[in-house]
Amino acid sequence: MIERPAPCVGRSAMNNPYGSPPGPYGHAPYPPQQQPRYPGPAPYTPPGHGGSAPRAPVELDPDKRRRGVGLALWIVGMLAGVVLNILFTMAEIFLSKAPGRMLSAVLTGSLFAFLPLGFYLFVPMVLDRYDPEPWWCLAMAFLWGAVVATGFAGMINTGVHIVFAGLFGPGVGNFVSSVMSAPLSEEFFKGLVILGFFYFLRREFDGVVDGIIYATFCALGFAAVENVSYYARADMADQLGTTFFLRGVLAPWGHPLYTSMTGIGFGIARESSKTWVRWLAPIGGFFVGVFLHALWNFVPTVIPDAFVIMLLFWLLFVAMFFCIIIALVVRKGRTIRQFLRDEVLIGNLTNEELELVCSPVGRIQCTFSWRGAEGRAFIRAASRLALSKWHTARAMKGQKRTISADFIAPLRGELATLRAALRAKAPR
Repeated sequence: MIERPAPCVGRSAMNNPYGSPPGPYGHAPYPPQQQPRYPGPAPYTPPGHGGSAPRAPVELDPDKRRRGVGLALWIVGMLAGVVLNILFTMAEIFLSKAPGRMLSAVLTGSLFAFLPLGFYLFVPMVLDRYDPEPWWCLAMAFLWGAVVATGFAGMINTGVHIVFAGLFGPGVGNFVSSVMSAPLSEEFFKGLVILGFFYFLRREFDGVVDGIIYATFCALGFAAVENVSYYARADMADQLGTTFFLRGVLAPWGHPLYTSMTGIGFGIARESSKTWVRWLAPIGGFFVGVFLHALWNFVPTVIPDAFVIMLLFWLLFVAMFFCIIIALVVRKGRTIRQFLRDEVLIGNLTNEELELVCSPVGRIQCTFSWRGAEGRAFIRAASRLALSKWHTARAMKGQKRTISADFIAPLRGELATLRAALRAKAPR
């Protein structure tokens, strides 16, 4: 009998039975000394069919305790914000010269402020197609902006206006509250929810794109409630149409742009392994947002009839906002593809599944095909896995510890479960 020679097994293959992780997108695999060490996929063992020795269960949510603290703080903030908004609304109605007319104007303003929200909220959800955020996270961000940020910022801005108007006259009071107090207080309280996601919900906060999405939902909630007051006053002065055009058509993306600067800062901090970057990026982003907000408020305060200038600012802000988001979403898609390539090599994904996850219309295909909810969950788990591996690789490079490494094994298990469900569901 002729013996065939045993296949040559190199040192790197023995050390890494799961294959070599891919190098940067479009490049060869890492050399052995540069390979990121991801946890290997654990073999699937059904409950009750374990091997000879029981294994410690994998914690599916390493952030569970932090989530509880964050939720408690969110609830406290919401309760305080509800009280403040009720007080402000009652004061605006009953301190007006015609309370009945003002009540009707507030209801009309609410209608004009909240009706366009469906379109405004749809835009960031479409752009964040690779790794959509959980609906409850988006709802928490929106409600924080609509209730907490408006309540506390409104209290501070009103107090500043009263103090400076009493000391130096209404002109100075209006300037200080609009150009100085409003940008600082509003961006601070909107930014608190981004800080909350960054610290308490680290699994739902992967990077710059997530920071922008949460900031956008928070800012749209803030703008909607703020617009109720503006529209109500405009209705009382028979200027509702003009005000709606200026604030509802020209300026709906102003607040999302300002707050997105804070979101970008926290996103950079989430992606970086350098301590000084993690501290300075959020602070720098916050002050950039404050500057843009103050610039927008400065022009109409100093030049009341500067419609053309405001229109130019609007075009610049909108172009800047969407260019930033599109560029970052494309970058995120490339990152997901890069860090899922080794999952194909070790058999956790097929090439077809990889293309589905990285496709711009992958979620839409799942929604309207036989895959349904399991398909959408599959894409989300695969994207989360790729981004967790990305954070782990960056942390390893900087010799840092990241909680993202703890998510890799549970996400691989979730991915295996969803693949089995999709295979069972596939049409024969």
